[in-house]
Amino acid sequence: MTGPAPAVAQCRTAVRRCLADLTAGSRVLVACSGGADSLALAAATAFVAPRLELTAAALVVDHGLFPGSGAVARAAASACRDLGLDAEVTRVHVTPRGQGVEAAARQARYAAMSAAAARQGAVVLLGHTLDDQAEQVLLGLVRGSGSRSLAGMARRRGEFRRPLLGLPRSTTAAACAALGLTPWEDPANADPAFTRSRLRTAVMPVLERELGPGLAAALARTAEQLREDADALNALAEPVLDAARAADGTLDAGPLAAAPAALRTRALRAWLLAAGAPGGSLTREHVLRVAALVTDWHGQGPVHLPGRVVVARRCGRLAVL
Repeated sequence: MTGPAPAVAQCRTAVRRCLADLTAGSRVLVACSGGADSLALAAATAFVAPRLELTAAALVVDHGLFPGSGAVARAAASACRDLGLDAEVTRVHVTPRGQGVEAAARQARYAAMSAAAARQGAVVLLGHTLDDQAEQVLLGLVRGSGSRSLAGMARRRGEFRRPLLGLPRSTTAAACAALGLTPWEDPANADPAFTRSRLRTAVMPVLERELGPGLAAALARTAEQLREDADALNALAEPVLDAARAADGTLDAGPLAAAPAALRTRALRAWLLAAGAPGGSLTREHVLRVAALVTDWHGQGPVHLPGRVVVARRCGRLAVL
């Protein structure tokens, strides 16, 4: 008897390692768009979960961003059911509100997944790959968002887990082919109107050709190292934010001014995210403009940020208006 194709085995091994800490009876949700990455993840989870005595299902989010999106979502759910997973389709409304469509769609999608995870008491598996991680690092460089952005995506954060983050996109495509699965090709992936699409189809191939193979893996390794540093600095920034924050949510400029710059900016970023600024659109330049209200105060006006967040300094305190 021959074993599974190498790509299939790799996906299954990655999922098994990701879920090894869960106790029997735990519930797992696979976020599936019908694309090769999430479909390979769904197939691997459908195989691994029962062997670990876990219950598994799929969640398909319909963003409604193009004609026929509902049909695509239903087809993805059907493919998951064919793999042996219960599947649910949920429709979300994407409202940009001062940010791009990509960022707004991501925010709506994660909100829907978080709600489903809380409702079912489940962890959520995401199909991001090593290539996605490399693209995330390059986007962070372009946006100038600081080391947290360059650290890319976490393997685990809260209820979300990314089992395939160490595997290239070619592996998920090969796994689907070996299993006879037909992934859906998202037209947005080739649409030059989207920054990530241009990065994937135009920039990365040029960089690989000019700098040599292995670029994606090198960027992913860099992200892993920077994440360790960022996690440590974020932990040190928490007491700074606690010392500055009042009961009404405003921040005392004094403790912020006394803190090292690396901790001050992290504390401010955490505060701005909690105030509603979208993480995907909040750049380092935005945070530095808010920091200037602390370190370079000369009576300047409010700072306008993505997500319609406005910050002003009044009587030595920073407040969201």
